[in-house]
Amino acid sequence: MNEKVRMKIYKKAILPTGFKANGLACGLKKNAKLDLALIYSKPAALACAKFTTNSIIAAPLIVSKKHLKSAKKISAVVINSGNANCYTGQAGIKDAELTAEYTARELGVAKNSVLVNSTGIIGKRLDINKIKKGIPELVSGLSSSGIHKAEKAIMTTDTLVKEVSISLKIGYKLVNICGIAKGAGMIAPDMATMLCFIMTDADITKQALDRALSVAVDKSFNCISVDGCMSTNDTVLVLANAAAGNKVISEGKGLEDFSKALEYVCLDLAKLVVKDAEGSTKFIQVDVCQARNYQEARKVALNIANSALFKTAVFGENPNFGRVAAAAGSCGVKIKEEQLKIRLGPLKRKQVKVTVSLSRGKAGATVYTSDLSPEYIKINAQYN
Repeated sequence: MNEKVRMKIYKKAILPTGFKANGLACGLKKNAKLDLALIYSKPAALACAKFTTNSIIAAPLIVSKKHLKSAKKISAVVINSGNANCYTGQAGIKDAELTAEYTARELGVAKNSVLVNSTGIIGKRLDINKIKKGIPELVSGLSSSGIHKAEKAIMTTDTLVKEVSISLKIGYKLVNICGIAKGAGMIAPDMATMLCFIMTDADITKQALDRALSVAVDKSFNCISVDGCMSTNDTVLVLANAAAGNKVISEGKGLEDFSKALEYVCLDLAKLVVKDAEGSTKFIQVDVCQARNYQEARKVALNIANSALFKTAVFGENPNFGRVAAAAGSCGVKIKEEQLKIRLGPLKRKQVKVTVSLSRGKAGATVYTSDLSPEYIKINAQYN
């Protein structure tokens, strides 16, 4: 972290100027837990997003991508949990469009200024009537403190909320960034399986915002893995409404400082996803060093992090170097046995560090993962 960037970090969600949120239970979840969330910005915000690279893409992402292309600014994001609205054909797309339409009508904004996200079971039709009935109350209850209901409403198998906020000076103005996320299973790189919503009152150009988000996501959500399974609904979305009144960020120190803060928010949330991994007992950091370039180091690190044999060995606190060596050597990087050096930290600790030296160069990469336990199998065997 650049020491010249003076930031105040809060391990909780504090909405920036101009943002409101809410969450409620509309009945999508059988257990009556919160399952419908709304994030609203007035003034409307610039928006940049990164989505799953899965070729099977959920209906709300199809609709959101279309709205991002047609709208200059975004006013709101509505999110449901309990149902992914994926593998539901044209009916699913219609349901996603209706969700945006009902929300836009209640807020008094354009339909294409509303984005839609869903998370939960794949392959089941969304009960749009429950969402329609819940939206008026969702809108009427919007508040600056409603983010705490919203972050609970997006959870599925999560056991803890993922939240972080940062304040920093851009020029003479205080700029705020707030991020919330959900994710515990189906976590794989590109982009990890989760939803993440970041709100900022910074005044920034769209080009600069997109560039900052791309770097932040690459260093965070694309560097975590729980089970190597990629979802159909992955989304990282950042909204910037310019309410802070700072000098427009486009380049130079302002962009550098904002980017560092955004990177912190994304990495902190990504680590929380791994720490909340389904059935996990260990948080594992895999450091690969002395690679020829970053891409090579990351490729080796991810192959180790995705190795079921390595992950179960860590769960069993079994210092089996062979699991690491086999994973490192099977990813397509030509590593010589005499060049490979492996160091395992104490496996009895809750946080385990693995360092792998390739003796091929000066580049490195870090990936975060979890162990694999019988509890993971139990959770996913019963998920329906």
